[in-house]
Amino acid sequence: MKGKGGAPKNPREVATAILNALPETTAIDGTPTLAGPGFINIKLSSAFLSNRLQTMITQGAGTWAPSLPYKRAVVDFSSPNVAKEMHVGHLRSTIIGDTIARTLEFCGVDTLRINHVGDWGTQFGMLIQHIAETRPGGLQGTTTEEVADLQALYKASKKRFDDEEDFKARAREAVTRLQSGDPEFLETWKRICEASRNEFDAIYQRLDVQILWRGESWYNPRLTPLVEELIERGIAEESEGAMVITVEGQKTPLMIRKSDGGYGYGTTDMATLNQRIHDEKGEWLIYVTDEGQSGHFKLVFGAGKRAGIIPAEKPPRIDHVGFGLVLGQDGKRIRTRDSGAAVRLVELLDEAKARCETSIKERQEATIERGGEELSAEELDNISSVMGYGAVKYADLKNNRSTNYKFNFDEMLDLKGNTAVYMLYAHARIAGIIRKGKKDVAEVAKTAHISLDHASERALALHIVRFTEMLEDTLVELAPNRITEYVYELSNYFNTFYQACKVLGEKEEDSRLLLCEATAMIMRQCFQLLGIKPLYRI
Repeated sequence: MKGKGGAPKNPREVATAILNALPETTAIDGTPTLAGPGFINIKLSSAFLSNRLQTMITQGAGTWAPSLPYKRAVVDFSSPNVAKEMHVGHLRSTIIGDTIARTLEFCGVDTLRINHVGDWGTQFGMLIQHIAETRPGGLQGTTTEEVADLQALYKASKKRFDDEEDFKARAREAVTRLQSGDPEFLETWKRICEASRNEFDAIYQRLDVQILWRGESWYNPRLTPLVEELIERGIAEESEGAMVITVEGQKTPLMIRKSDGGYGYGTTDMATLNQRIHDEKGEWLIYVTDEGQSGHFKLVFGAGKRAGIIPAEKPPRIDHVGFGLVLGQDGKRIRTRDSGAAVRLVELLDEAKARCETSIKERQEATIERGGEELSAEELDNISSVMGYGAVKYADLKNNRSTNYKFNFDEMLDLKGNTAVYMLYAHARIAGIIRKGKKDVAEVAKTAHISLDHASERALALHIVRFTEMLEDTLVELAPNRITEYVYELSNYFNTFYQACKVLGEKEEDSRLLLCEATAMIMRQCFQLLGIKPLYRI
């Protein structure tokens, strides 16, 4: 380190200067010490930890949300394609994006959640033309569509498009008719989109994901004016009949108009970038797609800078949040055994719920034998849903998002491992302790004081107050696994405390009930960020 203006020149001197400048505070217990090349050791006082916890209990976990320098964010995630069923490959984008959005919202950022749905382009001309030629009554043959039927029709139309030159020509003509607003073609397209939207919304409801549908078609009116402007300004140039934007450091240019005059992903992504920065006033743009698209987005963002869409002064923060694949136990992309197709997301959720229901019924039999209460059918259905969907989410989110992971039901539903099931049982256990105490914890917090005399009490408190630090790390790295790591460690610290310190019937009962409540509150907040509902009784 180079010293300027009399500043220290090496790490140890810097650390010494920091120590000398520390103000007197009751937050530190004893005197801070210097170790090694420049490490500063500080011990937080138990009084400080206790006051932090009690303030959080009375004022809520929201008071611990870090303050961010952004007022508005746009998060682009999920993005399935119309006329196709959502499969396991859509899982990661959906829940990673949802967790990032929830975390931003918790920190007070106005967050626009965008579902950039594939609902426009050549494939729709292909599909509509195939329906017109093969369905009895043509495009007027039905007034509703089913996604499963559309998927089969899409596969058949794609095969014809690849194999039959005459059909390919008719499909391209159909695209022109659709994009020109032909009433019959437009009505069929709307039915297809509506069928897909209903299917997607049912899955989002099960996953408790809120998201705004904004398909590629929404940006269609913006494409031609944008391309013409870029050509006029000399940003775009001709290359083999197409119009492209060259980007410094990138081997291939970004195509914004094809040689046949059509538009592709590059054009739409430039239009979305422009709209999100200048119309939506996004100060932080986040794109959650698979890692394989990282090169494409580097090109788009580079072209955006060259075109001035991304301003040179005070540019927004822009991140591509890439993620790896969901694999089967064979280490390959997870597929169904019968057809080899990608596993449908709805089937995966159904199986997770069914497995949880079976497990809960088995545990219920033992509970009833011990004289415990039997769950109602409604309670069983709710717990199975919360646990099953939570297990799927947690198993995905606990992995580093940039790596592939193997999907395994047995592991994700383990009662003893780092799973949502384990975490939900841990929370229900804490809720049970508080219930048995038969005290209004909010009232207890007004008079009682949290004492941290036992080492396990202090260790638990120290971990709880790291909540804000964890959130900061999560947003810096855009890594949801920071939250899962934290909440799993939280449950372990609580278990150590509970084994060492009896709560009920002791002179420290009120203090320890408050420590239980602080743990449960932060655990619930972590669940909320992960999109998992808490359970108070299982």
